[in-house]
Amino acid sequence: MSMQDTASSGVALWRLVADGIERGIADGRFAAGDKLPGEMEIAETYRVNRHTVRRALAALAERGIVRAERGSGTYVEAQKLAYPLRSRTRFSEIVGAEGREPHGRMIEASEDVATRELARELGLKTGAPLVRIEAIRLADRTPICVSTTWLSAERFPGAGTVFSATRSMTKMLEHYGISDYRRGATRITAGIVDATDAVRLDLPLGRPILVVDATDLDLQGKPLVTKHSRFAAERVEFVVEP
Repeated sequence: MSMQDTASSGVALWRLVADGIERGIADGRFAAGDKLPGEMEIAETYRVNRHTVRRALAALAERGIVRAERGSGTYVEAQKLAYPLRSRTRFSEIVGAEGREPHGRMIEASEDVATRELARELGLKTGAPLVRIEAIRLADRTPICVSTTWLSAERFPGAGTVFSATRSMTKMLEHYGISDYRRGATRITAGIVDATDAVRLDLPLGRPILVVDATDLDLQGKPLVTKHSRFAAERVEFVVEP
């Protein structure tokens, strides 16, 4: 049965294209993270116009099967990342254990001062100088979370520069002689992505996020850093472990 015959039987062309692409993903022709052919190539394959292809891809994106990256193309979306919450939580280790490549990138670093809440979390006085680091973390090419991290400017002078070079919170702390640390507390709430994080996470406005506020401690129980992280809810699932 031709594409036109099937369409005349009442099945929309865009749905046939979407189903065909989804079958290609299911049978392994397109693996997680792969870039799909361009709109013109897909249109020629299915003998439809590009408008039909765009609608098919939009439907697949709504279901979390593919992801459009501005100026780059459309990629097969990876399955949700299983993200354990435990006393020792390391992004790079978690992503690597899932067989994916972890990446970190600093957005910006700036000076800040401790509010009453931040001072309490970090064991400092209100108004103490802080370093604030905004960073994004990815698994392969997929943005997973955006985080804001605060730490003492006196204990960690130049932390922004060190993080920019190492792209890892663990390696940054190692630079200051901290070889290990543990999670002190984790609070999770639900939210909706704002305009800034929507661009950073490549999410449409209004998509759900999981907001994680956490403080990490050294092995003597002294606070090191406190974080406010925003995870793309459709790309991660938290697993609580003892």
